[in-house]
Amino acid sequence: MNDRLEAEFHNLLLAAWQDLQQPGLAWQLAALAACVLAAWLLSRGVLRRAPGTMPARWEFGAEGLKRVLFPLFALVFLVVARAALHQYMHVSLLDLAAPLAGSAALIRILVYSLRYAFAPSGVLAAFERGIALVVWGAFALYLIGVLPVIIDGLDAIQFQVGRQHISIWLVLQALFWATLTVLAAMWAGSAVEARLMGAATLHPNLRVVFSRLVKVLLVALALVIALPMVGIDLTVLSVFGGALGVGIGLGLQRIASNYVSGFILLLERSIRIGDMITADQFYGEVKDITTRYVVVRALDGREAIIPNELLITTKVLNHSYTDNKVRHSLDVQVAYGADVERALRLMEAIAARQPRVLKDPPPLAFLTGFAESGVALELGFWIADPDQGTLAVKSEIGLEVLRRFAAEAIAIPFPQREVRILSAPAADKLPPAPAAG
Repeated sequence: MNDRLEAEFHNLLLAAWQDLQQPGLAWQLAALAACVLAAWLLSRGVLRRAPGTMPARWEFGAEGLKRVLFPLFALVFLVVARAALHQYMHVSLLDLAAPLAGSAALIRILVYSLRYAFAPSGVLAAFERGIALVVWGAFALYLIGVLPVIIDGLDAIQFQVGRQHISIWLVLQALFWATLTVLAAMWAGSAVEARLMGAATLHPNLRVVFSRLVKVLLVALALVIALPMVGIDLTVLSVFGGALGVGIGLGLQRIASNYVSGFILLLERSIRIGDMITADQFYGEVKDITTRYVVVRALDGREAIIPNELLITTKVLNHSYTDNKVRHSLDVQVAYGADVERALRLMEAIAARQPRVLKDPPPLAFLTGFAESGVALELGFWIADPDQGTLAVKSEIGLEVLRRFAAEAIAIPFPQREVRILSAPAADKLPPAPAAG
């Protein structure tokens, strides 16, 4: 089948070369240019009138249709032009251009489908147009019979790695199949990860551990399958494996340590997603745990990327290790002579009315000392949602304390100092200066 297809398009190429020597070639070139221009203008007009937003169920089809409008219109115009000119001349050039336009539409929709299925935001999304162009170019070279010559030339350039003879064409084949199998492995890993993340009976840390392990194993399995498919002996990788081991032992030891520490953190569950921690003098909520670092988001929106090794080897304050309840305090001073017991009861009642303050344990107020300007009091209360911030609840309690103390005539002192200025003695009352020796 392939030999017959090659022979057919080889004949088309020979016919097109013969047409180059015929006067009718100008008509074919003009028809080809007119078809391409008309297809481009028509596709631009359709895209300009298309709605900007689509329902989610139509998004895949609409985006795919946008990618094939131009080559499909070009194919239609080329078929019509070929039928019109066929009565007067040989149209081998148009016979060759029509399957190229059709193959462009087919390749663009296939690459878009792979991107949509495997990596919606990965390499295929970033280089979709370039990948489609490369695949179409290779197919075009195959149609005109040039690709086998290029393959033979690449296969003739060989070099030796150990006992294995490797050519440039073999390396390109290995890259192609490795990319294809890795994409399939990543898609399968994403599917497994989605299933694991939806398992309510599995601990969140174990979900992350299993999803990371599945992705690593699938990618490794993809490479093990892809390389022998093109005839590369896996023992060739022993040379690179030795070099990689030396690199890990010397320059990559910190990276390896971070990866090992990441799996330790995930397995022992000392730090979990959603915990409030203080690490490296940075307080915030754990938003993500990867195999190399932990993302901690502060209440003001800042995010710290902390290496896993640091969380293993240094002291980390986990404010929600056993539970999420956190105690906070508000310091107040009342004037000497104020009703201190009444002030303590008011502070406890004010805190108890706050919706974020826990009833168990209840808020308690204490006399903590006698300061220079007044009696020092402390209100202690517990909250269960420190990830929502603490300044707001402390501010609400403080404002209500000010209002109630003013209504109850409980004075809050401010620092005062009494300064006395003594008048200088008169000059005639000064003692006489001692005589000069």
